[in-house]
Amino acid sequence: MVVPRFAAPLPLPLAMSDLPSPTRIPGRRFLQSPGPTPVPDEVLHAMARQPMDMGDPRLDATIAACEAGLRGLLHSPAAEVFLYATNGHGAWEVVVENLLPPGSRVLIPGTGHFSDSWSVQTEALGRRVQNTPWQPGLPINPAVVAQALQDDPLHEIVAVFVVHTDTASGISSDLPALRAAMDATGHPALLVIDAVASLACTPIDMDALGANLVLGASQKGLMTPPGIGFVVVDAKALAVAERNPAPRFYWDWRLRQSPLNYRKFCGTPPQTLLAGLAAAFGLIEAEGEAALYARHRRLARAVQAAVAAWAEGGALGFFAQDPASRSVSVTTITVPEGVDVDALREVARDRFGVAIAGGLGPLAGKAFRIGHLGDSNAATILGCLGGIEAALRVQGIACGEHGLRRAIDSLVEDAE
Repeated sequence: MVVPRFAAPLPLPLAMSDLPSPTRIPGRRFLQSPGPTPVPDEVLHAMARQPMDMGDPRLDATIAACEAGLRGLLHSPAAEVFLYATNGHGAWEVVVENLLPPGSRVLIPGTGHFSDSWSVQTEALGRRVQNTPWQPGLPINPAVVAQALQDDPLHEIVAVFVVHTDTASGISSDLPALRAAMDATGHPALLVIDAVASLACTPIDMDALGANLVLGASQKGLMTPPGIGFVVVDAKALAVAERNPAPRFYWDWRLRQSPLNYRKFCGTPPQTLLAGLAAAFGLIEAEGEAALYARHRRLARAVQAAVAAWAEGGALGFFAQDPASRSVSVTTITVPEGVDVDALREVARDRFGVAIAGGLGPLAGKAFRIGHLGDSNAATILGCLGGIEAALRVQGIACGEHGLRRAIDSLVEDAE
């Protein structure tokens, strides 16, 4: 068809400049949410290549690198790795559908928003959920978990689903203490760990811990865009799944136990994301685990030093009451009633170039969150804290002075 010269031109594809945003800020905007996190250039470059045909051995090598990377990080060389084109909520469903028969019972210790969300999803899939009470500001109490297992003499509880680091609260629970408490009861329940916000940020030794399954996703400590969820499974959990009569197909990891890449993914693998994830594991290996975890601890201490200084103004505070439970991944800061958290975030993002997260679930409108995980360093953290402090002052939110100075002091002390 001939288009007349006076016809309106066809719309061009959206560019980033066409997306809803006030004014462009020159330079790189700091992404300091707890997920998605900044993606390193090496990962972006790996994702820029053309897809491969399914028979190309490079595709199998890419998948193998991702599987090996997960086994290595979790120190579990014999575990089975199952990768899915999904997010963390999809990984939750993988766990439920494979491990829990219809109508069976699972214990989910209360951690706040994410344990609640996992509970709702599990019940929607026809399983029974037993929760331990959530104590706002505190990690999981191992003694309460142990009591719940002791109160189950018929061993109806198939598994304990533990959110290691709750991204909403910024609180990490003590996994070895939980494992020890479970072992002391003699209960056979599986230990299932949601490590979405903690993997590649803090050590998780799956075999030494006695964890039966660890799940995660690509968009946090693994420095890759959202889209890959995974479960790493030991022999005991595999046996439980084999006996499970629940109908399942796409999530069924039994169907994915194959050397063929299209079987591993129940269809076409998400090649671009896999290439990025493999590159991320290369960066982790080059940095080394000890340095990786030390960097996360160092940056978390700097953020928390700044928040402690801000809190001296009387308005802001840590949601996590026990300093030992404050995660190395994300810090949740409470605000007084009447503070518009979304307005604070908008000023931080659009005026000072720092993107932070708001509160979730019970903390919606009551807190904001700073992510300090993944591809971050001292410079990005100091820039982030400076932008947030400026936004606090613009919004008239009382905050103590010298937050940035305290963060610098913390980093200097760590360097000595």
